[in-house]
Amino acid sequence: MWLRLRQIALVAERLGDAERALGEVFDLKVCYRDPGVAHFGLENALLPIGDQLLEVVAPTRAETAAGRYLERRRGDGGYMVITQCDDHAPRRARIEELGIRVVNQFETHEFRNMQLHPKDTGGSFFEIDEQVGPDAHAPNGPWEPAGPDWQAHRSLSRVSAIAAAEIQCDDPNAVAARWSQIAEIPLDDDAGAPTLPLANARLRFVPCRDGRPEGLAGLDLVATDPDAVRAAARARGALGDDGLVHLCGMRFRLV
Repeated sequence: MWLRLRQIALVAERLGDAERALGEVFDLKVCYRDPGVAHFGLENALLPIGDQLLEVVAPTRAETAAGRYLERRRGDGGYMVITQCDDHAPRRARIEELGIRVVNQFETHEFRNMQLHPKDTGGSFFEIDEQVGPDAHAPNGPWEPAGPDWQAHRSLSRVSAIAAAEIQCDDPNAVAARWSQIAEIPLDDDAGAPTLPLANARLRFVPCRDGRPEGLAGLDLVATDPDAVRAAARARGALGDDGLVHLCGMRFRLV
């Protein structure tokens, strides 16, 4: 069985502002807006990064789960780590075995979704999905949440992949061990941080270090034109003294 990083979701107070920032700095294009998220009081935009997706969601009414998450984390930031598997049934069985609650799930004729309760996983929302049908498991194959032609909207001029996600935790070792149990993948180490190696990316678990509570805090992006990214970030006042791009409540590291 394999597990790959397919999508990262961010949450923002204002969708348009986040879209513009990500587009200007990383030259990303919107491929789809899912009308189904309106059921949850949200609007969204999906932006391809190579064969992966960066999603931004924003609440459209009061008292939504995303709105409460914004309040809890004190502003825009990371929301969900969304993975793709090649066989959903044993993944569901594993979740039941571990006694982890599922906060949202659905099935269509070509998609299987399972979103885990962050209080049971720690760190962040962790989602495990499967696409089924022709070419479903190809790295650049169909992905229902991204619409029917997401591949046509890819721009590789500045970034080409999400290489890693960084999840900050009160107890990184404990949270990493829990995610390892769920994924059934042994942990390794990245510069002293316990790390979960997925098929195409890595999940690093680090201490909370920005004055904010637990959550998805950073992404490593494979840069095809790092100078253009840094110039655009500098123009927005988003290039930190640490060399990282600070946008949408996230730390973006170019690799």
